[in-house]
Amino acid sequence: MISCISLALAVTMHIGLENNYNSIHPHARCTVDKTIVGVYYNSERTVSAYAGYIFDTVFDAQVEVGIVTGYSGAKVAPLFRVIKDNWFITPAYETKPNSKVGITIGYEFKF
Repeated sequence: MISCISLALAVTMHIGLENNYNSIHPHARCTVDKTIVGVYYNSERTVSAYAGYIFDTVFDAQVEVGIVTGYSGAKVAPLFRVIKDNWFITPAYETKPNSKVGITIGYEFKF
């Protein structure tokens, strides 16, 4: 299936982290079969670009796996997101003021 370009807006909540993160994420994506590339305004208030692949699961959910740029902790970071009915969860981490691991939960409105 080809759906190049799709637009979306995600609203997120960051759990287990200390900093004040952006929770509104405009998002543009190109999907060809199960391969994805896109850009979005990330939690650190910069633009991230990503590429990855969508896997279907037996739980009627999807898993996105790939790489992403635009975060202060690494020039290129792993991308991992579990999605069901436009809800998603993804691991999160911060390096300042202290190293912490958390999660980001969100809902994506697709246009």
